[in-house]
Amino acid sequence: MDPWFLHQMRRIVEADRALAERAQRDPEAPWREGLVREAKRLGLSDRHLAHRLDLAEPDVRRRRRAHGILPVMKAVDTCGAEFEAVTPYFYSTYEEEDEVPESAQPRVVILGSGPNRIGQGLEFDYCCVQAALELKERGFDVLLVNSNPETVSTDYDVSTRLYFEPLTVEDVMNVIEREQPVGVIVQLGGQTPLQLAKALHDAGVPLWGTPWDGLDLAENRARFRELLERLGVRQPESLTATSHEQARQCARTLGFPVLVRPSYVLGGRGMRVIYGPDDLEEWLTTEALVTADEPVLMDRFLEGALELDVDAVADGETVLVGAVMEHIEEAGIHSGDSTCVIPPFTLGDETLRAIRSITAELARALGVRGLLNVQFAVRNDQIYVLEANPRASRTVPFVSKAVGLPLARLAARVMAGERLADIAPAEAPEARLVSVKKPVLPFGRFPGEDTVLGPEMKSTGEVMGRDLDFGRALAKAHLGSGDPLPASGTVFLSIRDSDKRAITFMAKKLVELGYGLVATRGTARFLRLNGVPCREVFKVHEGRPNAVDLIENGEIQLVINTPLGRASEYDERAIRERAVALGVPVITTVAGALAAVSGLEALARGPLDVTTLQETL
Repeated sequence: MDPWFLHQMRRIVEADRALAERAQRDPEAPWREGLVREAKRLGLSDRHLAHRLDLAEPDVRRRRRAHGILPVMKAVDTCGAEFEAVTPYFYSTYEEEDEVPESAQPRVVILGSGPNRIGQGLEFDYCCVQAALELKERGFDVLLVNSNPETVSTDYDVSTRLYFEPLTVEDVMNVIEREQPVGVIVQLGGQTPLQLAKALHDAGVPLWGTPWDGLDLAENRARFRELLERLGVRQPESLTATSHEQARQCARTLGFPVLVRPSYVLGGRGMRVIYGPDDLEEWLTTEALVTADEPVLMDRFLEGALELDVDAVADGETVLVGAVMEHIEEAGIHSGDSTCVIPPFTLGDETLRAIRSITAELARALGVRGLLNVQFAVRNDQIYVLEANPRASRTVPFVSKAVGLPLARLAARVMAGERLADIAPAEAPEARLVSVKKPVLPFGRFPGEDTVLGPEMKSTGEVMGRDLDFGRALAKAHLGSGDPLPASGTVFLSIRDSDKRAITFMAKKLVELGYGLVATRGTARFLRLNGVPCREVFKVHEGRPNAVDLIENGEIQLVINTPLGRASEYDERAIRERAVALGVPVITTVAGALAAVSGLEALARGPLDVTTLQETL
């Protein structure tokens, strides 16, 4: 490490210590003596200063402005001072000269999605880019605020000006106060910018799109539940726990299994399905943080339900449903990790009409202006609303490309004040081909990470396959994700008891297609009793050669393993980890396995062909 950086850190620590000591003796001294100005020059945030000065953060901001302690905007010099740089990149700093050029055009601020991380793909960035390009064409100066330089939205030619700023209230307000935009859009970057909406609304910022009350109505669990009850729409029973004992009581009241999730999460972090009292106790002692300030939300888990996603655009009156997507995996897998299909292939017309109708009702009740994503579950012909998000969703790019409708661009125009009836068809075009979205999972880069999917999102992106039938579209999606289905070879099966009946037909189909089957003792015995030839192999702890040995020897081309529980956790994890390390596809749900067999069947009919997206629309 270069000592220069340590020296700068030492400067910050010493300045912070001096400010705290001076404020303790005389609360006005840091302001009077320039210590606050120096702290801001060194990068200390208003939130940190609020803690040091025993003030609320808005009070620090107000007093700082009153003392003339304001940031200026500097251009990033992309030419190393060799000659004048004309660049749209800016950042804030507490110096003297401001370098932002004036403009006569009306300005719109779009808040991006922040740093990319596991559990967040680039789908929100797509929405920001599409909206920025559309609004620029409409004559606006588009100012994008994002702290991640490795995205398309931060390319030099996407926005009019780009601010490399953290997505905090302080930094965003600095940009807004400097630029005085006619509108600020918080609904295109996912949950990260949406969490700033209340503070911006309270500060009088002109928020474009869905009004703040509508955003709060969708985010606030109690208010949203009351809304659904008023509309007569079903939802899973749910309770909120603020202590460990209350969590136990809620679980007993709801009945197992229950879905537990912390408040205000992104990408399903910390979410888990609890199947019994022992699971609950383990979760409470090892993972859960349950307090009055950080309550845990507990839902009755709809086991075996079919999950659906709907993306729509609304202008407060007219609602345009882009598409209804059917998830391959049953409810319980995060929508960002699920494989899903347009058009739905197991739902009847009556169910689809009801889902579209509920989506339109919710959009109007929430006052949505812009994008809306609604997640549904269907079980025993009953439709349940899981949640509604009046913002961009991870599936907007997929829907836009599958049906040929630029949802993000339409949403931008609606937020700018146009009527949907004037700029879009009354109904989305019917998809001529089957489109399959498949997640790209990063397990190959994280040795030791288990591949089992659940409510917490693990993917880092997605791909899309299109064809005349589902099987071929799925096979293309597997190929695009770097996880191609094997055209021949041996399939290893290890299936929990509750799933065995569902895999009998699948196993017979695999044999018909010419694949060999290998299974652990219980699964092999079940298949042979049902007339399916299957070779038996040891579990890892039973001896050798075991399943891991066969994978390492290249004798297995596909692994289908549905988790069997704690008793087999060591064996299963070892099998999945080794398969991922050696590039062998791993499927951990029965629904995913059944879909994969459709893909294998399609591959057996002939090679895949390729066309451009534009040719297929």
